[in-house]
Amino acid sequence: GDVDLLMRDLQERTADLQRLHAEYQNYRKRVERDREAVRDAAVATALVELLPVLDDIGRAREHDELDGAFKVVGEALEAAATRLGLEGFGAPGEPFDPTVHEAIAQESSPDVETTTCITVFQQGYRYKDRIVRPARVVVAEPETSAE
Repeated sequence: GDVDLLMRDLQERTADLQRLHAEYQNYRKRVERDREAVRDAAVATALVELLPVLDDIGRAREHDELDGAFKVVGEALEAAATRLGLEGFGAPGEPFDPTVHEAIAQESSPDVETTTCITVFQQGYRYKDRIVRPARVVVAEPETSAE
């Protein structure tokens, strides 16, 4: 009688509490994911603004003009960008991948078996799982033999 009614009532309330608890946990996870997405977007935006400066530092290094205080500041900026999660990519010899490379010129070559990056005009950058700038490259295509 009364005990069965009370037990059923208790089970319903317990189930309600468990449901509310699960909903609250899901809400907290969603808010945390949203917060992280906003942070990632803000960091990516800031890093994109720094890319021309990083390009200048790289060009100065290539021409042996990176020295003194400029070298210290340049290396500190590169290290900070790396700590934030910026990854550079694009090197001669890499297989061409249209999802991360932008071909600005192409030529044929007997030396390659697949489309390959031979010159990197501008380094590409990735932040987390997103390409913030494709690598701009010159590609070599395998020569087609007329057999």
